[in-house]
Amino acid sequence: MSRRAESADAEAVEPLLPGGLDRDSHEGEIIFDRSRANLSHEDNGSTQRRLTYEEAVEEAGFGLFHRLLLVACGWANASDAVEILCVSFLLPTARCDLLLSSSDMGLLTASIFLGMMVGGYLWGYLADQRGRRQVLVMSLTVNGVFGGLASVAPWFWLFLLLRFISGVGVGGSIPVIFSYFSEFLPRLRRGAMISALATFWMGGNILAAGLAWLVIPRTWALGGLTLQSWRVFVALCSIPSLTSALLFRLLLPESPKFLMEAGREAEALHVFRLMFELNQRDKNRRFPVFSLCTGSMPGRESWVNQSWTSCWQRTSSLCKAGLAPVRQMFTSPLRTRSVALLVVFYCISFGYYGLWMWFPELFNRVEDGGAPCSNVSLSLPVHNNSCNPVKTAVYMEGFVVAASNLPGNIFTILLMDSIGGRTLLCCSLVVSGISVFFIYMVQSKAQSLLLFCVFGSISVIAWNALDVVGTELYPTHLRSSALGFFTGVGRVAAIMGNVVFGRLVDTECAVPILLVSALLLIGGLAARLLPQTRQTELT
Repeated sequence: MSRRAESADAEAVEPLLPGGLDRDSHEGEIIFDRSRANLSHEDNGSTQRRLTYEEAVEEAGFGLFHRLLLVACGWANASDAVEILCVSFLLPTARCDLLLSSSDMGLLTASIFLGMMVGGYLWGYLADQRGRRQVLVMSLTVNGVFGGLASVAPWFWLFLLLRFISGVGVGGSIPVIFSYFSEFLPRLRRGAMISALATFWMGGNILAAGLAWLVIPRTWALGGLTLQSWRVFVALCSIPSLTSALLFRLLLPESPKFLMEAGREAEALHVFRLMFELNQRDKNRRFPVFSLCTGSMPGRESWVNQSWTSCWQRTSSLCKAGLAPVRQMFTSPLRTRSVALLVVFYCISFGYYGLWMWFPELFNRVEDGGAPCSNVSLSLPVHNNSCNPVKTAVYMEGFVVAASNLPGNIFTILLMDSIGGRTLLCCSLVVSGISVFFIYMVQSKAQSLLLFCVFGSISVIAWNALDVVGTELYPTHLRSSALGFFTGVGRVAAIMGNVVFGRLVDTECAVPILLVSALLLIGGLAARLLPQTRQTELT
């Protein structure tokens, strides 16, 4: 590649992290400083090294860049957790204002998962075709904008619709964040760092619980207008997604692994240079001269320049292109792992979200003592606007359960690389299933709180292990599509879990709780079929 061509490619790259950037006062756009974006190959009298992705990542080192990237991606992950879990915390009060039955509450908690099911594969496919960063900006923006609009929806059906659209955004950002983050990491650090990224989900959970604890029990007024506290809470929950989208748009680069697979060598080299300069800033080292082993993603944008004689042919070709990654996932040699992962995602999503989204409501029912399934008087359909006031302790208990994830997160960060994701996934799913079985048997509020905390601490290990294993099982051109597909399957399970709880929690409370326990045990057995991916190289 000529110097002129490489310089033109470098100028076309989107803004990255600060450093080597200049601002054109006439066009108002951030462009690269020509002297630092010069990625031309120097002739040092010997044959220039050509590095693979893993070798280039090792050359770039590990340090400040990765810590900054962890904070940025972690904030995006936390914003998704806030947007999903905020519904569970507003249920005890919104049920009175919107006159909701338990079935209505089940539909409300399911709506965001329906949106995530639609958005998961769509955004994941686009991320594999167009790039991780652009898709993250768009999906986080959709999440934040429509989540904020839901706070002013006057009718239940409109609130439901806006939560669904917000879920479409959440469905894209969750799988793409982990694909994006993993593609900057050296092999020996990947397990611990992805586990650290998953820890931010707990942070989002704590943030949502803390906001609910501070905001919902209070009365809010703007001028002479009294605001319903749960609407203020929903509006505040949209802020993390919007700020995260802005952060990705202004500061973060595209994944170097994606750029290499797309054949965009100059842009990938610039990202590696940026990583090197931040990681080695105190070591007085110069960026080494090398070129990259780039490729071309199989089937990437193969349909873009085709012509069709009819709209039907165009639609058919687009659908075939969109479904091609699914066909590849379920053909040899990926078939066994894909089937096992499908079962694991379904079981853990049905169990975790089916139970977790109802924690505040179940705590509200045991506030005066007893077991979660023994007090159903609070769940009767609401008439007029007469509701028993929700006690502040409900939100305090939700905060405690959210904080109970901390030991599990620390455990996975310390031991993921030594034990391996598959082993942790199997064991934590089995233990989580056992803990849920005992939730059905408890007879006091204190026992309920203790077992909910145990479930939260153990189940988070399974999620963290699944995040690590999922990013390492598939090659680059399938990674985001695969994670999007399987998280979509998980959203179907989450919808079913919430609908089942909504239908049966008042009449046959034991059925959904015991079903969750059984599914978690099945998921643990299915995880045994997954290959061991500890410290494997990304393909």
